[in-house]
Amino acid sequence: ALNEQFEDMKPPPFHYHDPRSLDDALGLLAEKENAKLLAGGQSLVPMMNMRFVFPDDVIDLNHIPELASIGEDGGRVRIGSMTRQCTLERSEVIRERFPIIVEALRHVGHIQTRNRGTIGGSLCHLDPSAELPTVAQGLEATIHVQSKRGARTLAMADFPAFFMTPAIEPDEIVTAVEFAPWPKDHGFAFVEFARRHGDFAIVGVAALLVLSENGSISRASITLGGVGQAPVRCTAAEEITTGSDGSDTAMLEAAETCRGIDAMDDVHVSGVYRRQLATALTRRALRRAYDRASGETVA
Repeated sequence: ALNEQFEDMKPPPFHYHDPRSLDDALGLLAEKENAKLLAGGQSLVPMMNMRFVFPDDVIDLNHIPELASIGEDGGRVRIGSMTRQCTLERSEVIRERFPIIVEALRHVGHIQTRNRGTIGGSLCHLDPSAELPTVAQGLEATIHVQSKRGARTLAMADFPAFFMTPAIEPDEIVTAVEFAPWPKDHGFAFVEFARRHGDFAIVGVAALLVLSENGSISRASITLGGVGQAPVRCTAAEEITTGSDGSDTAMLEAAETCRGIDAMDDVHVSGVYRRQLATALTRRALRRAYDRASGETVA
């Protein structure tokens, strides 16, 4: 019986492909009817082992250098889809321009998983509790995709089609993620609650703030992860926050709008509990982001 149990943990038979260029990968993907793309493998391999997916072909993207890069163009930063999470975590460009990405990555698994996991793989897997999709939504990322038919872009807001499914065609590959930096002195915070460090978040919050000269908030982005089928921008909280003085009263009023979100129930917690967490964590994230924007040292 034990041997049979371990036998079930092996993937079904498949053909492995190891293209060395994006054109080759796109050609294979156009040709194969039931193929899966292998990025970091942190999600695909376990799903194959547990027989949740049954690809006939696996196309490995790990030996395509053009998909692993970080570059700046016209003030925007473009990150290749196969860029490792640990590379982002250590990048001076990302640390300077998008410190919230670095803060969020510290909650992603452990160093061993971040050494393999990629930004494109995380976005395409699109787990509703994953940190990088939440941050990408808050930063209003642009997703670049390509197929043999041509290239196109999607706003991150339009990227989720439905639960754990991106709005891309079967023959398309996500090639890059592009971000527009916020002002250098903006405030940021990523906070989450998980059952254990490294687990997917029960609820995560990404907050970004810009202050005017008089200390009032002139721009705000507040995004929740883990509450629904995709990251949720909290527009009601953003509207209350924008123009406020950053007082505890204003932060509390903005956070309380999270009690009205449509939060999912699952085997871990109820929707009611998620709404309570979202309210508490949003208040905490806003306070931390405001303090950073004000120049205060935040641990």
